[in-house]
Amino acid sequence: MSLASSSKGKLTLKERFLRLLRLNSSPYEIALGVAIGVFIAILPVYGLHTIMVIIAALLIKRVNKIAILLGTNISTTITFPFITWAGYNIGRLLINNDYPPLQWQMFKHFSYKTLLGLYYPLFIGSLFLALALAVIFYCLTFWFCAMRKKAAESKLPVS
Repeated sequence: MSLASSSKGKLTLKERFLRLLRLNSSPYEIALGVAIGVFIAILPVYGLHTIMVIIAALLIKRVNKIAILLGTNISTTITFPFITWAGYNIGRLLINNDYPPLQWQMFKHFSYKTLLGLYYPLFIGSLFLALALAVIFYCLTFWFCAMRKKAAESKLPVS
């Protein structure tokens, strides 16, 4: 399949993707989408991220749907251990309870029961981490999109 438009007026895959990106494409809507995606991706609600993304995309009208999906890419197999470690340790500090620090030896005999014992500080800390990263990514994305839009508008011929 060619990247150019077909002669019959059908859109190529690239053109469809670009159209999706342009939907609701104000800097606010794109930045909000990225922030929502980042927030959802950080939460330790394993197995529910996709459902949460779909619900957010359906409920929040003025948001770029593709940006939500792009925002969730902060949580990958490479970043997941760091996100989990940070969320847990932030939770330990906020709760000020006697939860043990995460150590590699804990994972040798890790079980569902161990996870349940550590989940409360992980969830609380992840909420704060998710909120902080969502705000940071919102600001960065808004700034980037606003600058890009301004640059694109300055290239338009004045009539």
